[in-house]
Amino acid sequence: MAKTEFKSESKRLLDLMINSIYTHKEIFLREIISNASDAIDKLYYISLTDSSVGLNKNDFKIRIDLDKENRTITITDNGIGMDADDLDNNLGTIANSGSLKFKQENDKADDVDIIGQFGVGFYSAFMVADEITVRSKKFGCDKAYQWVSSGADGYEITETDKEDVGTQIILKIKEDNENEKYSEFLEKYKISALVSKYSDYIRYPIIMEMEHRKLREDCDLENPEYDEVKEDEVLNSMVPIWQRNKKEVTDEEYNEFYKQKFFDFEPPARVFANSVEGLVASFKSLLFIPSKVPFNYYTKEYKKGLQLYSSGVLIMDNCSDLVPEHFAFVKGVVDSQDLSLNISREMLQHDRQLKNIASTLEKKIKNELSAWLKNDREGYEKFYANFGRQLKFGLVGDYGAHQDVVKDIVLFYSSTEKKLVTLKEYVDRMPEDQKEIYFATGESIDAIDKLPQTEYFRDKGREILYCAEEIDEFAFQSMASYNDKQFKNIVNEDVEEEEKDENEKKDDSSNEDTLKFIKDVLGDKVQEVVFSKKLKSHPVCLTAKGGVSFEMEKYMSMAQPEAMVKAQRVLEINAAHPAVNALIANITADKEKAEKYAKLLYTQAVIIAGLQVEDPSEYADLVCSLMS
Repeated sequence: MAKTEFKSESKRLLDLMINSIYTHKEIFLREIISNASDAIDKLYYISLTDSSVGLNKNDFKIRIDLDKENRTITITDNGIGMDADDLDNNLGTIANSGSLKFKQENDKADDVDIIGQFGVGFYSAFMVADEITVRSKKFGCDKAYQWVSSGADGYEITETDKEDVGTQIILKIKEDNENEKYSEFLEKYKISALVSKYSDYIRYPIIMEMEHRKLREDCDLENPEYDEVKEDEVLNSMVPIWQRNKKEVTDEEYNEFYKQKFFDFEPPARVFANSVEGLVASFKSLLFIPSKVPFNYYTKEYKKGLQLYSSGVLIMDNCSDLVPEHFAFVKGVVDSQDLSLNISREMLQHDRQLKNIASTLEKKIKNELSAWLKNDREGYEKFYANFGRQLKFGLVGDYGAHQDVVKDIVLFYSSTEKKLVTLKEYVDRMPEDQKEIYFATGESIDAIDKLPQTEYFRDKGREILYCAEEIDEFAFQSMASYNDKQFKNIVNEDVEEEEKDENEKKDDSSNEDTLKFIKDVLGDKVQEVVFSKKLKSHPVCLTAKGGVSFEMEKYMSMAQPEAMVKAQRVLEINAAHPAVNALIANITADKEKAEKYAKLLYTQAVIIAGLQVEDPSEYADLVCSLMS
């Protein structure tokens, strides 16, 4: 068969790799062993229902052989193997444009290891090898095939004489040079250390021949004599890290497992290891909370879910049913011997045992987060900055079914404490005469703090929760109350805290005439015009009426502009403010100017509320006419 060229982008990426641009070359062994383990997983799964495989779990293994003289490392597995098409499809295209783009766009990429971050995998071996030979025979096939490549110039696939099912990868290790030493990878102690470091949790024995000194039988113990013997030795523990007693696992081991398994540069912010013995299902779980938001977290490419194993056999790579939407950031593995391996994945999604595991995990995660909040507030707030918005989905999703899970671990910014607080902390500080939980919404904390409505409540010493995320108001509407305290948006007109003060005009015909005049000028732009009971230093403000708030209006205008959702607007005016007095005085003295004042004050209220001015040009002309 003629040599086949790599696809153009694959060739460029391979060029970079061959020239040793990336660090941590030792990662190649982890990648090849992981591929071997995956291949064995596939054949082992088939063997559970197909006796023709002729192997049981104890027969599967991965073998490493070193030949220092010929400078080769050979990794052999008895997994499912590959045919010619598999070799061409799996080994003919390298990763995708993500790795190359990452390298090109990041000046400091030379200092980090991107192997494993974007699916490079097998090709990391070219960092240490001049030539790679892959000999493979696929289960169920009569013929075996060989894939050979010396790098970017392409590859060749031919038939070969391999008899056993499985794959053999032969790496021709590069010669040492002034800058790089490759010979260390031909040393057994180095390979043994790398297996222990990266692949100890692999479920199948990784075997390599090792030399030992063995005491000769019947020798004089006062003058002992030894023979140098060679024996096959299992290099890995074969116990998955989540199956080990967590008291025996170090933080470093958990961190390394997480970074390798979930392709993260940084260690996790939190680790939860649990073992559950239940009537419906028993399982072990090892869960992680990332220390930063994954780069694709808020895209459709992000796949939430946990890796699901049954007695160490991978069933699903991303089982989304194991974690609810509000805990979508949690990564990890779940292993249960109670799940039947012969059920289809579609049936598995509706399996009673799986639902029980998911319910238990939700409670476990909630308890861990609650403990984190209580014992390490600073650390929890860093986590909350990353994933707090996701937690709030638990307040609105599934018709509020998960509110009890998350209501005590969500945080909101306090106007009095000047920091994030829980709902419980807010309620515990409430004066006896306060009946409602006050909140205000806006585009930012600073913008909310400058709203005219907040001034009134701050002067009364009332604490306000500042909500700058779109989901906040939906969350409060969904909850309705917390500990029997109703949520009230102070930008709405139905807040019970309002009371009459010096700003409120006595009811008389002149007041009614003033309100009618302004309403007639503004027309259907406002539902109503009233003298305000809560304005202090500001002349006007807008409040929402009818159940739709201004923040909801803004959100819906972006999400579903065709729906034309609008809040009913009420213009509140401050009777004690000079600008309002000027308007009132001109109703009889200069009606045209009074009309301009009414329009000007309304537009100012629109701007303060963070709403879009319908005709900015008209507003500018209005200001200019009054100035002149």
